[in-house]
Amino acid sequence: MRSGITVHALKRHRGSLAGAASTQMLAGLIIATMVDTASSLNRTLTPTQLASPPVLDALDMTEVFIGISVYVTMIVVGVTMNLATVRQLHDIALLRTIGATPGQVRRSLVAQAALVAVGSGSVGSVLAVPVAWAWIASLRAHNAVPQTTGFAADVRSIPFAVGIVLATSVVGTAIGVLRVSRISPAAALVEVTTGRRGGGPIRTAAGVVLVAAGVTLSTVLAVAAPEQTGDAAVFVMLAQCVGVGLLGPVILSRVSRLLRPVAGRGLGRVAVDDLETMTRSLSGALIPIVLAASFAVVKVASHTSAPAGAELGAADEVWADVSGTAIYCAFAAVAALNCFISVIAARGPSLGAMRLAGASRRSVIAVVTVQAAIVTSGAVVLASAVACATMAPMLHQSLGLWLPRVPIGIVFIGVLLVAAVVGAGMVGPAVRLTARPVLATAIVGP
Repeated sequence: MRSGITVHALKRHRGSLAGAASTQMLAGLIIATMVDTASSLNRTLTPTQLASPPVLDALDMTEVFIGISVYVTMIVVGVTMNLATVRQLHDIALLRTIGATPGQVRRSLVAQAALVAVGSGSVGSVLAVPVAWAWIASLRAHNAVPQTTGFAADVRSIPFAVGIVLATSVVGTAIGVLRVSRISPAAALVEVTTGRRGGGPIRTAAGVVLVAAGVTLSTVLAVAAPEQTGDAAVFVMLAQCVGVGLLGPVILSRVSRLLRPVAGRGLGRVAVDDLETMTRSLSGALIPIVLAASFAVVKVASHTSAPAGAELGAADEVWADVSGTAIYCAFAAVAALNCFISVIAARGPSLGAMRLAGASRRSVIAVVTVQAAIVTSGAVVLASAVACATMAPMLHQSLGLWLPRVPIGIVFIGVLLVAAVVGAGMVGPAVRLTARPVLATAIVGP
């Protein structure tokens, strides 16, 4: 029965699984690229060259990227699969009605993620071969590795990357769909109609604990082990960003209530009221976008907050740091984009209902644009808070500063990039959905 359910879901809801698939493919590409990079360094360099600081830094970078890919894939695939199951709630309610157990539903949802992971991870791993070659060439061109470094692909990178993508996808999905798989048929049908609001006390408490743990760890490391703060920064930010994601429904609800008095009675009020129904689904998208933005701020501030005249490191080291940051932020941005697209795609019937109630296509797009602006502002504020909480103890301990120094031009570019990701993920799908016939969107959905 489970295989039949899985095959049917893959055929009927293949579009809703695109977000998870693209994240899995990108994770497979990054992991396999880093494995091939490490293999190239180990196979083409002498022991003396391998012991040099630039090469050790490059090897460390491969490990960091693999670790980041594992965590981000687990979180984002779990989030996107949870959003995908919202599109399947009606089917899940019917399956529960005819006798399907929560375990059967959960195993079917996990099987969907696993099957997509194998295919997507394999594609990403194969694409990693030319990408890894180009990455080695870039490292060599910027003197980040010796000029004798050659490219030596490792055939084990494909099963290794696919295995990691598969394992992280299964774990993330199993956690992400736990509640949906246990929902009663009646509750599922109600949620299909009205959506699900709020985060619940357990979710809120977990969010507070993670944020507090991240801040505490940053403070303790800055005082007790300042040499380890750089290596632990990613995990500090990850804990805080996951906490922010768990607190997302509460944060976005409070923002909606604060904006309601100044929103007036026009499109602004509609956007604010409608945003409050999306707080839970949007909170998942906050994790990767806040993580990417805060990570970028920390990396930039680590180079710009030093006193004038201080040594910032060799040019090749700076280039490697900046390039690595760009790759990681691109990965997280794509993950966030997938989440936003999944959220808006699932709201196709709601957008169609607004059209049936008399709203023009332009008005519906304007409502989503206002919501995207609110989410962008919230993401920028949260990312700044996470970055400051991560860096403040370290800066105060080493430089006597409480706030990082970031050039205003870089801040402006960063805000534009966040706005571009949120806008592409929210406004883009709304434009596409509202171009369809009103009845098709309202009744059939995306």
